[in-house]
Amino acid sequence: MLQPGEITFVVLARNSTDEPHRLIAASVGAAIPSEEGHYGYLSEHYSNGQTEELAGDYTEDLAATMLATTMGVAFDPETAWDERKQLFQSSGLIIKTTSITQSATGDKTGLWTSVVAAAVFLPPTATLPQSATAPAQASLVVQESPQKTG
Repeated sequence: MLQPGEITFVVLARNSTDEPHRLIAASVGAAIPSEEGHYGYLSEHYSNGQTEELAGDYTEDLAATMLATTMGVAFDPETAWDERKQLFQSSGLIIKTTSITQSATGDKTGLWTSVVAAAVFLPPTATLPQSATAPAQASLVVQESPQKTG
């Protein structure tokens, strides 16, 4: 785990609103190749009016498409994500796609509402629990009080 004061890399997506009932989302997607020597891809996305599921699918699709393009996987970008996901995984070049997404609806009284999704890179010397098989991921929803200007 990280020690206090330690610096690491992170891919972060955030969004906030003070509009009552406004749907917001933040998402980070990942695509992991099967071959060693190839880097995976991460993508981040934030949106208004998009459900958690759609935002997550979008970031997974974006990361997988970037990886597939660099690995020479032939695909039609106009096909649905579910079809491309099956093609990418059946090609044997991309073994996993995933996303971490958080969505929220703006507070009904206009208080600030924020969402954050992140992929945090742990240094190679970090000790991971036995059950850890993927990069650490976190998401949270924060409701803030309105900012006063003056």
